[in-house]
Amino acid sequence: MSATEYIVTVGPEGYIAPAAALMGVQLSDPGQALVEGRIVPEQDALDRVADELLAARHPVIFPGPLVLWDWADSVREKAAAIVELAQACGAKIIPMPDYRPKYPKINPEIEINPNHPNLTIWHNEIDVCLFVGVHCHYANVALKMIRAETNCFTVAVCAEAGHEDAMVSLRDAGADKVRALTQTVRRRKQACGGTAAAREGGAPWQK
Repeated sequence: MSATEYIVTVGPEGYIAPAAALMGVQLSDPGQALVEGRIVPEQDALDRVADELLAARHPVIFPGPLVLWDWADSVREKAAAIVELAQACGAKIIPMPDYRPKYPKINPEIEINPNHPNLTIWHNEIDVCLFVGVHCHYANVALKMIRAETNCFTVAVCAEAGHEDAMVSLRDAGADKVRALTQTVRRRKQACGGTAAAREGGAPWQK
């Protein structure tokens, strides 16, 4: 099966959604990205992410441990860039501080957990979410569950090779790429006449 035959799009897809990689979706090369399972130029993906964030009613950024904890020299710069992105698109930030299952329940107001991410998405009525700074194996689990159980549009901003199970996947993403996304958001917002206009009228690609 070719990568173009299976579309990675919003769910809910079913109790057990298939792994996109098993359906033929392949990771992109440097300078490229994935949009709904298709390999596209990176700027096309940045434009799509910006449009989705601006058109969303409840966009949320989920930063993981790789950007929450001060473990490397580059972390503070990337974390600051993420805050700037959230401010540019009006997104809420809900952290994923660790990966331990939270039983009997989590507090979906203040955190998301990769073992049951749908609870936070349902509680906050999140329609677009962006993962950044989450270790790849946990991001893969969470993205697949979100596609299976919710109608939330997912974006993965990955420091490595990306994620097949996200609706949009950006790879090799450091602080510079996050800032590039922020600039794209500002440019697209200006073209739409501001965030409110973008959300009321829909993103340009939807028209």
